[in-house]
Amino acid sequence: MDFKILREFPSPDLERQWRDYLSRVEFPSHYDAPEFFLEPVWPGKQCFAVLALGNNRISGVLTGLHVGKHVMCGMSSRPQISVERQGDTEAILETLAQGLLVEAASAELVSVYTWPSLRLLPFSAHGFQCHELPGGNVVLDLTLGADALFKQFTKDRRRNIRFAEKNGVEVSEAATAQDVAGAYTVYCAWRETGRKTVRGDKLSFEVFEKASRLKANRRLFVARVSGKVVAINVFRFCPGGLFESSSNSSLDEFIHLKPNDLLQWRGIEWACNHGLRRHSLGGSHQFLLRFGGTVVPVLHYRLDRTWLRRHDLRDKVQEVSLRIVRKLPPWVEKGLRKLAGKEEA
Repeated sequence: MDFKILREFPSPDLERQWRDYLSRVEFPSHYDAPEFFLEPVWPGKQCFAVLALGNNRISGVLTGLHVGKHVMCGMSSRPQISVERQGDTEAILETLAQGLLVEAASAELVSVYTWPSLRLLPFSAHGFQCHELPGGNVVLDLTLGADALFKQFTKDRRRNIRFAEKNGVEVSEAATAQDVAGAYTVYCAWRETGRKTVRGDKLSFEVFEKASRLKANRRLFVARVSGKVVAINVFRFCPGGLFESSSNSSLDEFIHLKPNDLLQWRGIEWACNHGLRRHSLGGSHQFLLRFGGTVVPVLHYRLDRTWLRRHDLRDKVQEVSLRIVRKLPPWVEKGLRKLAGKEEA
């Protein structure tokens, strides 16, 4: 078995092999597919894929980005590694690890995220440290069907969905240029809201609009009130595999009408109707937990090549500090958080 590194969309022959591979993966995801190279949301960042090849077919895929001196293969909300179901998992992972180390030869930090069902033991043998991230992702089994899933929602979630419908919130896929323009207006306003900290660079309209046209693996849903777009949700998917909630934005003045509850529900209905098998909601905060499902942890494998492994050292210091703070009386913890600028709004 050998590896192949790609830095652009594959040739027709390799694309066919890649799509055949996806049919042999239990829950293929968007970022495991060739469409990974069509994403416009990483301007200036070099993306790549490592393919494990043997017997004239692909057996494993790992995708990632170069972000400065950090090579990132996924995030806490989305692993970007998969192997075929019937293959030699250890051999495939060893091949992917070797390919990644070649691609990341000059990186100071290399991160790979995975689900617990695919532990990366060969990566550990190459010096990667494994850490289970706090929280995890809410995952729904879409094969149960929309009606069964709705019954698993908490009582207040079901009530909010009905409330949104009763109060005139309408949800549909973005279908026109006006829909996309309205969605972008909501996205920009949401980034300026004072109720949360928004991380990441702001997308230009050109990039936002281009991403909305990637229908093979994306859907943009918009919620309207009296014709005005008031909330949006972007979903990623791989046909026959994983459906993922990518991003959500909404206008503060319409939150009381519960458009985000209805957006997620309409997305779930769409996914069930289109044969998707699992839905990852991308986190496990209280809003997401009320959709039922199972909280699945995410594992972070990291290779720290810095002097004295300063990233690993910093994390250990933070972990110890957090344990100490949590043992303090609530009023002391609150005061310390305020001094550190981490007081919640």
